[in-house]
Amino acid sequence: MTEPETREKQVVVVTGAASGIGAGIARHAHARGMAVILADIDTTALDRLAADLGGAALTCATDVADSGSVHALADLAYDSFGRVDLLFNNAGIMRAGFLWQLGESDWDAALGVNVTGVVNGIRAFVPRMIDQGGGRVVNTASVGGFAPGPMMSPYSASKFAVVAITECLQMELSMVGAPVSASVLAPGPVITSVFDNPFGAVSHPAVDRMVAQMRELLGSDGLDADTFAELVFAGIDRGDFWIAPQGEHLDAMVRQHTATILERREPVIRQSFR
Repeated sequence: MTEPETREKQVVVVTGAASGIGAGIARHAHARGMAVILADIDTTALDRLAADLGGAALTCATDVADSGSVHALADLAYDSFGRVDLLFNNAGIMRAGFLWQLGESDWDAALGVNVTGVVNGIRAFVPRMIDQGGGRVVNTASVGGFAPGPMMSPYSASKFAVVAITECLQMELSMVGAPVSASVLAPGPVITSVFDNPFGAVSHPAVDRMVAQMRELLGSDGLDADTFAELVFAGIDRGDFWIAPQGEHLDAMVRQHTATILERREPVIRQSFR
């Protein structure tokens, strides 16, 4: 690729790119003619996706919970292309179990990837985006970042945090007049591997049932990652802060959770996991 061709392309960085939503976003960005940098800790799946894209994408083995690893990803992107137009802080993991049984390692893993990974991406890329004169950061939360779910406390807590972090980021960028924008991406059911092995240190029949129900929900109601990615980019094209391609799921959860707070009611389980 020649230098003039590089400058004509928008440059996209996707963490958690090896599977699921990240892979769908990467494929759609590639189909749009964008230069794509794929980042994931799973290098085998990452290389397979790069091959599927015809070898045109760059890959970078990245542990988003490690700030040095994310800064190395930023260095690769800027050394290769000189700019980044879209950063998808998308990497995420699930840990399922009762709150009092989940171990320290479960919490460290979930918060390290889902929260610290987003913060590391912001710290590594946003200053350079400001200097280059533009860009957008898209942080993957979840509809579960607006209403908590039982037996998914690390996931719920981390996705609530992603929503708050992204709102703070957008406010702060506006305060200083930065030419960079932020977006919250709030997926509903999307067919991914997030529930393939989500269990914490201690298993329980109720947790098994919850995971089985969530897998069934993804299979019956979930969007495929490529269809979802198309809707995500439509939101980016509109300049949306709140990107919720499955708005019916988000709106129902927000209404129910907000009513619980305003009416000072005790939280209730929305699905039968008992």
